Amino acid sequence: MKEINVNVCLGTTCFVMGGTNLNELLEIVPKKYGDKVKVSGSPCLGLCSINWEYSKAPYVKVNNEVVAEATVEKVLNEIERQMTNEQ
Repeated sequence: MKEINVNVCLGTTCFVMGGTNLNELLEIVPKKYGDKVKVSGSPCLGLCSINWEYSKAPYVKVNNEVVAEATVEKVLNEIERQMTNEQ
């Protein structure tokens, strides 16, 4: 199975809009998936600047899939979806 990369936006907008709760991923993901999933942070993914009026921060990228209005649950669901599709 190919490694899944989770990239959490740590930019100001994402942080203020609830990104702080996504820190839980740093504890949950390694326990649940081991070395199959890697979690990292990015200073800014630049996604809210594409169309500021309709921003859906916080953002997380799971491989190349963008999770808008990200929550821990949404990110875990996307990880599971990608793992299932690879099998």
